[in-house]
Amino acid sequence: MVTGGAAAVPAQPCDLVTVPARQGLEAVDILRLRDGVGPVLHDGTCDTLGFLVPPGTADGWDVPGSACTQTYGRGVALGGPGGDGTAAEPPVTGTGWLVPPEGAGAAATDPVVLRAALGEAARTIEAVDRCQ
Repeated sequence: MVTGGAAAVPAQPCDLVTVPARQGLEAVDILRLRDGVGPVLHDGTCDTLGFLVPPGTADGWDVPGSACTQTYGRGVALGGPGGDGTAAEPPVTGTGWLVPPEGAGAAATDPVVLRAALGEAARTIEAVDRCQ
C-alpha cells in the first residue's frame, strides 16, 4: 500500500463485515462496553459500517442483514505511513474510521463476539421500534 508517495507499514490482512449503520453503531457500543472492538470503518454517506475481522471469517459468515467480504490481502497499515504513528489509512476507498486502529481494543474484532453483538443490537433496535 502506498500513501502520499511513501510506502506504508505492511498491511495486516483482514476480512470486512458490513452492516447497516444503525445496527453497527449499537454493536460498537455493546463491544466497547464488554469485549472490546477492533477497527471500524464508515462509508462516505454513513449508511454502513465495516468491522475489520480476522482473515478467513468470510468463509463461514452467515449473519442475516450483513455481509462479510475478503480483502484479498488488503488490510490496515498499522502505525500510518512509514510507521510514523499517525492514523492508518482505511483499507477501503471512500471510507473513514469510526474506530481507528490506534483507538481500537484489538487488531480485529473477534467474529464470534461480533456475531453476538450484532444479534443483540438487532433485538434492541426491534424493541425500540415496537415502542414507537
